[in-house]
Amino acid sequence: MKKLSLLFLIAAQPAFAATGPFFSLWNTNFIVMLAFLLFVGLVLYAKVPGTLGKMLDKRSGNIRSDLDEARRLREEAQSVLASYERKAREVQGQADQIIAAAKRDAEAMAEKAREDLQVSIARRLKAAEEQIASAEAQAVRDVKHRAVSVAVAAAGDVLAKQFTAKDRAALIDASLGEVASRFN
Repeated sequence: MKKLSLLFLIAAQPAFAATGPFFSLWNTNFIVMLAFLLFVGLVLYAKVPGTLGKMLDKRSGNIRSDLDEARRLREEAQSVLASYERKAREVQGQADQIIAAAKRDAEAMAEKAREDLQVSIARRLKAAEEQIASAEAQAVRDVKHRAVSVAVAAAGDVLAKQFTAKDRAALIDASLGEVASRFN
């Protein structure tokens, strides 16, 4: 109660500065002080400080729950972010493996293409050598045939000049006999 009287005394200080008797209904300072005290009394009677305290407590509880919810959401977002970062690292690792595998496959394909090209070149060289050998053999046969036909023609000319008609007839008869004996 002492605190309340001290409060009234401090609140009433400006009222003592007014002119005339203080405790008069004609003194506006006294009326203002009475209205103020009545107002404070009504506020205390209506338990407004308790209600305000409860409202502030409720509001602080709401703010606390909002902060807890925000903290929980932040932690959840951090875990989701960590999960996505981990998945991104895994995907990057897989992409690196795919790129490395593609490079290895490309190198293997290039090496196989080189080998196939070498085999193809060797095959074509062999075919060309065989064609050259075949053409060479054909040329040798043609030259031999030509030489034989020239030799036969030359021998025919020489024999025609050396043999008489009688010798030729005897030679033809001997050849025909030899052919007949071989076919039988």
